Amino acid sequence: MEKLTFKVSINAPRTKVWETLWGDTTYPAWTAPFAEGSRIESDWEVGGRTLFLDGKGSGMVSTIAKKVPNEYMSFKHLGEIQNGVEDLTSEKVKGWSGNTENYTLTDADGKTVLEVDMDAEDEFKDYLNKTFPASLDKLKELAEK
Repeated sequence: MEKLTFKVSINAPRTKVWETLWGDTTYPAWTAPFAEGSRIESDWEVGGRTLFLDGKGSGMVSTIAKKVPNEYMSFKHLGEIQNGVEDLTSEKVKGWSGNTENYTLTDADGKTVLEVDMDAEDEFKDYLNKTFPASLDKLKELAEK
């Protein structure tokens, strides 16, 4: 496992970037480079249930570990959903369960800097290094509209 970090400077206030990150219509747009039809389902409560899903309903089961609106969101990944079946206990899942994905928003020179850091398994590093920058470029474009 390795910690990956991605950063983008966005010409928009933190509130707009936050809304773009987690909005019902904007989340699928900026995460499309990961999977067309991506969506997030969450109660948005710390300790609550959050699902990161692709267009076919498969993806990750997570929880919000910490949330400071317009500043910080930390997700703890717990398992996966494949073909409608949730897996929180297999050996495969146990290998990465507990990994985190953190979104930090700060102000810098009148812009918002978004930094995303995450625990990444070796098998996904290349994919994330390619896809996350493309997603953040799309996020920037949406938030700056």
